[in-house]
Amino acid sequence: QVQLVESGGGLVQPGGSLRLSCAASGSILNINVMGWYRQAPGKQRELVAVFTRGGSTSYADSVKGRFTISRDNAKTTVYLQMNSLKPEDTAVYYCKAETWRGAVYSYWGQGTQVTVSS
Repeated sequence: QVQLVESGGGLVQPGGSLRLSCAASGSILNINVMGWYRQAPGKQRELVAVFTRGGSTSYADSVKGRFTISRDNAKTTVYLQMNSLKPEDTAVYYCKAETWRGAVYSYWGQGTQVTVSS
């Protein structure tokens, strides 16, 4: 089992910055992929950025050049640095982890609200 806890959300003005954190605990050695998703009101949850065990990263086109996913040296915490925020970035942001134990298992954090508004 993997437990994920997000933090760092809040209210920020357009053009501002925010850094989200996702702390993982439990069977963290089995994690092969960690990523960030977001869900705006009335919309489906979408992938924002992903960080694989091999160190590669991938971003949604809507956030490329503005968001950066990273992790600490212990690989227990994943961050999402969000710069040049836009109102359309407003959403609940969720941390997701995937493990491989004969099949892919997905784990989700509780989510953290990000609101971009003047």
